[in-house]
Amino acid sequence: MFIGRKTELGFLESRYRAQGGQLVVLYGRRRVGKTETLRKFCEGKEHVFYSCTEYTDEQQLGAFSSRMLAKGIPAAKYVKAFSHWEQALASVSELTGSGKKLLIIDEFPYMVKSNPSIPSILQNLWDSRLKNENVMIVLCGSAMSFIEKEILAEKNPLYGRATGILKMTEMDFYEAIEFFPSYSNLDKITAYAVLGGIPHYLKQFDPSQPLDVNIKRSILQRGSILYSEVEFLMRQELRETSVYNTILEAVALGNTKLNDIFQKTQIDKNKLTVYLRNLIDLGIVSREFSVSDGIKEQANVQRGLYQITDNFFRFWYAFVFPNMSELEVGDVEGIYEYAVRPSLEQYISRIYENVCREYLRRLNRLDALPFRFTKIGRWWNKGDELDVMATDRDKNQFVLGECKFRNASFDMSELTATTAKFKPNKTATQVYYYLFSKNGFTADVQKTAKDQSIRLVSVDEMFQE
Repeated sequence: MFIGRKTELGFLESRYRAQGGQLVVLYGRRRVGKTETLRKFCEGKEHVFYSCTEYTDEQQLGAFSSRMLAKGIPAAKYVKAFSHWEQALASVSELTGSGKKLLIIDEFPYMVKSNPSIPSILQNLWDSRLKNENVMIVLCGSAMSFIEKEILAEKNPLYGRATGILKMTEMDFYEAIEFFPSYSNLDKITAYAVLGGIPHYLKQFDPSQPLDVNIKRSILQRGSILYSEVEFLMRQELRETSVYNTILEAVALGNTKLNDIFQKTQIDKNKLTVYLRNLIDLGIVSREFSVSDGIKEQANVQRGLYQITDNFFRFWYAFVFPNMSELEVGDVEGIYEYAVRPSLEQYISRIYENVCREYLRRLNRLDALPFRFTKIGRWWNKGDELDVMATDRDKNQFVLGECKFRNASFDMSELTATTAKFKPNKTATQVYYYLFSKNGFTADVQKTAKDQSIRLVSVDEMFQE
């Protein structure tokens, strides 16, 4: 069953219905669900779906020719294979069907690596013919830096030709939890905290089994797909995997400032920034700034906090990688009971903050907040920190919040501390507080919140339509 990706499918449908030729580039990291989304988009449409492999150019041309000629185009009466790529790619205009003539080329970078002239060939065809015909070509790829630098960047042949460019990222929280319809709301948060929003990872859990069983069977058990997934992806995408493992383990253990990562890893800072940039390009790590930071602060290489944005990578480097020796000899139960279970709530608490911000984004899209914010994230300054800060373009209105994922209720001392942390500027017209708690709020907090119009949000409320 296909789940989610409504936005991406809507975008592709809009391009399909648009007048004239459409050249769409869709890319994103491996496992994010590009191929499945494209196959879902193609349902009910006449199309050719060609998946490139690491062939020689001659083999690639032969395989592509077979796919096109199998559709019964006129050229099939005369040739068994096209003699060159210009003929092969131009044949898209001969496809039959009442809608757009649709061609999907999956893993397009493989095609280009075996023949670097293909972007130029496609550019000439597009400019001279195809842009004016009723065709839609989708170029898809997982090699993100290659797509951005060799296909989309200025001075490359296809620069400016694309009529649509879509970078697919992982599913958001509300799409990801559709994989676990029978789980409790708390378990849905936990499952998301462990697996994140990558469909391939989400599919590895059996929704009919309890969370602890899934974690042990699908992640901690040697031989399971997720046990070796991170190492597999790292070897495919990066060299010096031992260096990247060291960096990611340091970040997963809470070393988020550049200097802290340096102190933990002892990797030269100039090299360290390059390694971190590569991880950012892969969508595994992000550099986070306080909501109040401007362009000047963000340009400072020493500013910002590095976070592992992929929840599963964060979980793997926090619990699997440090315990690999014991897991290799089969001590799954021991590692879960003494390494994972005692630290799981603390681990989830940081991701719970992201879920709370996602909830506010959802309200924002529905115009269900006191104002429409344009920026949301965390805020910190001189030792003070807020889990949530959202503000409008002019920074005149603010939503401020704290998120508590623990067994104790949100109490009055924490409410007082929250309201004392941030002093808005004199032009601010209004400050609104949204407080989130796994285990509810004390009676004093509930009374104060009612008197002062502070919004208290329980876990169950975050799941209401």
